[in-house]
Amino acid sequence: MKILFVSAEVAPLAKVGGLGDVVGTLPKILRQLGHDVRIFLPYYGFLPDKMEIPTEPIWWGNAMMRKFAVYETVLPKTDVPLYLFGHPAFDRRNVYGGDDEAWRFTFFSNGAAEFAWNYWQPDVIHCHDWHTAMIPVWMKNSQIATVFTIHNLAYQGPWRWYLEKITWCPGYMQGDSVLSSGILFADRVTTVSPTYAQQIQTPAYGEKLEGLLSFVRGNLVGILNGIDNEVYNPASDRFLMHNYTADTIEKRIQNKTDLQEEIGLQINKGALLVAMVTRLVEQKGIDLLLQILDRFLSYTDAQFVVLGTGDRYYETELWHIASRFPGRVSVQLLYNDALSRRIYSGADVLAMPSRFEPCGISQLLAMRYGCVPLVRNTGGLVDTVSYHDPINEKGTGFGFDRYEPLDLYTALIRALEAYRYKQDWTRLQQRGMRQDFSWSKSAVEYLKVYKQIKGLSDELTPDEEQKLNFLISSKK
Repeated sequence: MKILFVSAEVAPLAKVGGLGDVVGTLPKILRQLGHDVRIFLPYYGFLPDKMEIPTEPIWWGNAMMRKFAVYETVLPKTDVPLYLFGHPAFDRRNVYGGDDEAWRFTFFSNGAAEFAWNYWQPDVIHCHDWHTAMIPVWMKNSQIATVFTIHNLAYQGPWRWYLEKITWCPGYMQGDSVLSSGILFADRVTTVSPTYAQQIQTPAYGEKLEGLLSFVRGNLVGILNGIDNEVYNPASDRFLMHNYTADTIEKRIQNKTDLQEEIGLQINKGALLVAMVTRLVEQKGIDLLLQILDRFLSYTDAQFVVLGTGDRYYETELWHIASRFPGRVSVQLLYNDALSRRIYSGADVLAMPSRFEPCGISQLLAMRYGCVPLVRNTGGLVDTVSYHDPINEKGTGFGFDRYEPLDLYTALIRALEAYRYKQDWTRLQQRGMRQDFSWSKSAVEYLKVYKQIKGLSDELTPDEEQKLNFLISSKK
């Protein structure tokens, strides 16, 4: 089967959130199962710093009365063909932002459609988030089927009135925004976790699209994200000073002291080190944290580190707390993948008190590295983190239900108390590290979706079954 992924992000080249991780990993697994999977990505101005790109394009196209070029290369360290959409509108050195963002990504989507119609015609185009939501509309009466994945419903793209000014809107098109149109016209709509697929059909999480999502619920499916176990592996991660496995987890404490020294915390093996690796925006529960962090630090010897950037207000408030607790709070206002891995491998708890969370990748990475997740029970966090039960030796983390400061504070105290019992804590870490969140299972679910919308049997062929078994065994 021929499948084209169209996305604004792909790891490790252009990654802002979980979208980049999905598009950077899922195509690789699908190719290993025997399918011709390729990626279509904007040619951002920073890409030549990260990879070799041919100087001559393989194809020239026209969209929205402008000429564009397409360059062909390969996603680094894979065999996945990568097509880069070249135009001066994407020469800037950032993925998102700017007053022309809606125009740029509509132009990009139109270019992807022209590419699929005129150069390489796939069986399925897999579209991701609002940046590509017009593609299902344009492909409705073609032989090319479409899957539209919602990574974050809060971002819905430009309104219909604006689209009609800048691009072709077919007479049959419906929907008030580009996102709603993509939901209506895709052959299948997916979200990145089963719980989030249910939650977005309610007013609390539907972002005013709950009626539409309930209307298409028979065409809506939640498939849990995974992580790349080869890239994120504490046994071989080159960014760690000390590598370890679930069976040699005692070596992990050295990474904790190294991390404390690196980020300016007091060297204290016994102190509970709580971390957040996140965008500093309201969705991530920063407002809850700010209301209780002072008190939590005042009455305990715990330490706290945050890595990420976002709203200036949250950044400033975190700096103020750091100034009141020198040596116990470290605020790293940057994006740094290497440091994030050292935090996962050195911190004791990863806090994710999200208001909503479509899937979440950080809690999966944390468990992979032996860092215990503390989450609000919402979205994909419910699907991936189970409650710590030391008596029956079950569970992988801590959770709370209500979006209230007191509930987060209580969960942190529970984690602090559990941390006192070192043997139970070690077993808790090991259970998390042994969870299987690889992409193999999810890739099979996506493959079933592709086959269903093309009218094929969704059962794995003997060849696919054999390749899947080999893939799973090789990861062990």
